[in-house]
Amino acid sequence: MSFFKKLKEKITKSTDAVTEKFKEGLTKTRDNFSGKVNDLVARYRKVDEDFFEELEEIMIQADIGFDTVMKLIDELKMEVKRRNIQDPQEVQSVISEKLVDIYNAGEEQSSKLNIQENGLTVILFVGVNGVGKTTTIGKLSYKFKNEGKKVLLAAGDTFRAGAIEQLEVWGERVGVDVIKQAEGSDPAAVMYDAIQAAKSRKADVLLCDTAGRLQNKVNLMKELEKVKRVIEKEIPGAPHEVILVLDATTGQNALIQAKTFKEVTNVSGIVLSKLDGTAKGGIVLAIRNELKIPVKFVGLGEKMDDLQEFDAERYVYGLFADQVEKTE
Repeated sequence: MSFFKKLKEKITKSTDAVTEKFKEGLTKTRDNFSGKVNDLVARYRKVDEDFFEELEEIMIQADIGFDTVMKLIDELKMEVKRRNIQDPQEVQSVISEKLVDIYNAGEEQSSKLNIQENGLTVILFVGVNGVGKTTTIGKLSYKFKNEGKKVLLAAGDTFRAGAIEQLEVWGERVGVDVIKQAEGSDPAAVMYDAIQAAKSRKADVLLCDTAGRLQNKVNLMKELEKVKRVIEKEIPGAPHEVILVLDATTGQNALIQAKTFKEVTNVSGIVLSKLDGTAKGGIVLAIRNELKIPVKFVGLGEKMDDLQEFDAERYVYGLFADQVEKTE
């Protein structure tokens, strides 16, 4: 049974709003990537070296990343040889299968958040300015609140003008309190206050914003270390997640940012915002393969519930939905 057929059966059983969000959110990437793969398949009568060279170029243009593409092409060649595939049409299903394999390969890392069932969960958000960090915090607070959890926000980005007010706007929209100090305050002091407030109010989740200045890595590292020290002193084992927010529309630049933040702090997961706004959604695979950090959430639109937990099979379905749905 082809991978498309298996995927179709699985997706058909779980056809829901989330699957549709992945399909809609990946429209630009699908039109770019799958459209070009379709054209490639239509032009070739057999699977040869020229076919793989063109496929390699298409994948690099989709921002899957050079190292990941090389690995993928090698695995595809081996699989085509092993299955004795002659017809280019059959290669599409193998590509989708290998994309899922590459995402799931390596260390076992869950895309689920490390939520503490009995006690306060502290999640620290890092990322440069303009990537959608505050919006991500707002949308996650909406998700947690809808699950019946008591949520607090900590305005730890005390340097960027308007950052505190922006978080407060989200707090009002969602109906959760924001713990803050004056602009320019010590972020670690804000975190201390936020943890005390979260304890006294018996909050379930504390979402902490941080500054996003990368101009001086040393200062940023010292600041994040100080923030983490304060959190850990008050709640041993916290922060339970350090989430790096990246803007998918920046493509390979997002990968460079991820490498930089990985150097300065112990990133446990990634949120890829604005995935619906790019034709280069292959960046998901580059990040996972090159950094070995799981993508926890992806932004698939502007609405409050358009931040979705990442799922490798739904992602691949979003990339190849047209072909999957045609499968008999």
